[in-house]
Amino acid sequence: MGSKEAGAVNDLDFERGMVIFAHPDDAEVQCAGTMALWVGAGKKITYVVLTRGDKGTQDPSMAGDGLAQIRQEEQLKAASELGIEKVVFLQNNDGELEVNLERRKVLTRLIREHQPEVLITHDPWMRYQLHPDHRASGTLALDAVISARDLLYFPEQIQEGLKPCRVRRVLLFASDQPDFWVDIGGTMEKKIAALGHHRSQVIQWPRWEEWMRKRAQDAGASRGLKYAEAFKQLILR
Repeated sequence: MGSKEAGAVNDLDFERGMVIFAHPDDAEVQCAGTMALWVGAGKKITYVVLTRGDKGTQDPSMAGDGLAQIRQEEQLKAASELGIEKVVFLQNNDGELEVNLERRKVLTRLIREHQPEVLITHDPWMRYQLHPDHRASGTLALDAVISARDLLYFPEQIQEGLKPCRVRRVLLFASDQPDFWVDIGGTMEKKIAALGHHRSQVIQWPRWEEWMRKRAQDAGASRGLKYAEAFKQLILR
């Protein structure tokens, strides 16, 4: 199939996937319908959450550490709703994620450990993306895809027994240049249920369910789909 057509599980012949994202709830907002579809087809998915989400509130009575704990618990419930068994929390401070070699090394290790064939992350090149963590997350993830592939990057990991990992495809969410659409007509309700577990966030978001449905409808409209999630697809050789 061409990348301009709507996607389906059969479009990606793989066993293992990984989603690297900035904050608890980012994956559910952006790709939970796709995750439900993939898990339902027997794919093994690993979530990697880069920050604690400790600044995501307007409640003056809420402390950052307390919020981080709440959001970690919410993320685990959301992942369980989708059937995702492995969630890695890297515990960086919200809003302070910077691109550096040490964080790239950590992600390289995780990619080598879990050997994903497909990786999903933020589009770091989306125009006018204001949140610094979203930009940094996409850059870190893509940089790690390259370093995980070649054995002379962080060779101490190879000496420990880890193997290089060649990710075959990357899907970038929240892209302003999408060219790959996944039909989530059969998993939209699962997406809504998963996002609903992020209670600390959706209570700040009036009519969130209506907004999410409209967003998925808009993504699917040009492809003749009731609901879709849109991505920029990178095929890696």
